[in-house]
Amino acid sequence: MEGPYYPEEERYIADAVPDRQREFRTVRVCARRALRKLGHKGAALVPDEKRAPIWPAGVAGSMTHCAGFRAAAAASTNDIRGVGIDAELHVPLPEEILDIISLPEERPMVEDLSARYPDIFWERLIFSAKESVFKAWFPLTRQWLDFLECRILIDAPARRCGRPRPGPARAAAGPYP
Repeated sequence: MEGPYYPEEERYIADAVPDRQREFRTVRVCARRALRKLGHKGAALVPDEKRAPIWPAGVAGSMTHCAGFRAAAAASTNDIRGVGIDAELHVPLPEEILDIISLPEERPMVEDLSARYPDIFWERLIFSAKESVFKAWFPLTRQWLDFLECRILIDAPARRCGRPRPGPARAAAGPYP
């Protein structure tokens, strides 16, 4: 995915390995596409001192990337207060990590879902959902939210996690090398 690239952004990845530079650049191209749909043009999206992207005034947004995928979502703060998205590879989470990221009451849900729907790595989904919550939470509060301060409930038969809310959020995403 091609730029333009912004010097203000490039300084944050000058010493990064090429794969990290590519991730950083392409997710920002996605973010600028989403911003264009909201009427914003050509914004450099630099991270703040906590590494959170600084969105234009009046915009809530979130970016994510993993191997082969980049995405961004943005919406007007007149419509919503926060946006959080995350993408993860569909691979098992290392076994010891589940105890670190999940609450005791979430573990039976993961076990039940894993038994009923064995083709889905539910522990990875819990991790990703919590990452999404954090990405919506942090810009609003400027407070860290630990994995154990967030409880995820999944309604698998309805194929949803939480309640999706209709709204004006715009996203741009795609598979990228």
